[in-house]
Amino acid sequence: MKRFGAAILMAGLLVAADVPAFRDLFNGKDLEGWVNVNTAADTWQVENGMLVCTGHPIGVMRTVRQYENFVLHVEWMHTEPGGNSGMFLWSGPRANPGSPFPDGVEVQMLELEWPELHKQDGKTPPLAYVHGELFGVGSVKTTPDNPRGVRSMSIENRCKGRGEWNTYDVVAVDGVIKLSVNGKFVNGISHTSQKKGYICMESEGAKIYFRNIRIMELPPGVTTAGQSAPEAN
Repeated sequence: MKRFGAAILMAGLLVAADVPAFRDLFNGKDLEGWVNVNTAADTWQVENGMLVCTGHPIGVMRTVRQYENFVLHVEWMHTEPGGNSGMFLWSGPRANPGSPFPDGVEVQMLELEWPELHKQDGKTPPLAYVHGELFGVGSVKTTPDNPRGVRSMSIENRCKGRGEWNTYDVVAVDGVIKLSVNGKFVNGISHTSQKKGYICMESEGAKIYFRNIRIMELPPGVTTAGQSAPEAN
């Protein structure tokens, strides 16, 4: 009977070990696990447990390894009016020729005053543009849930302004991405032509703070070599 009970306990431990769980993608102490792709040595810094990006020069920092299916949690805060930044998912390892950015899917992070500071023909772009747009970059193609051209726009503006923290929760599975902004799902894309790759943090001209960057890896799917980003050399 004791052997039977021990076997059940061991089986339970083995099953528990296989249950997906969140782990830190940024450890709050240094840049271990990240690679500076094409920004300056001081573009990315760690201050009081936060990842701080100066915004200059424009470019990205990526994870050491690739990810396929996952849930990603990140909190971010702009400090400048109209600040611009974002993340790249399922990204290539390096920037494309003539561009500061790699192939991938961008998850947009724009400060609330961006539309007022970037009027087009005297008209303010739709407020949805200031946060949470999802779109393919480079050669990556997507199908938007809420089309605005080739981009998918959030159906509700839930972002907070500069000096306040915003929370993104991203579910990325088998070429489908769903984005929650501050506790509510408001955007998504599907049929991405690339569904495995690196995760990048973007530097795009404005200082921004990040914290609590965590990832839960999920089981892989059937992903071909043509649907995966190339590995870094």
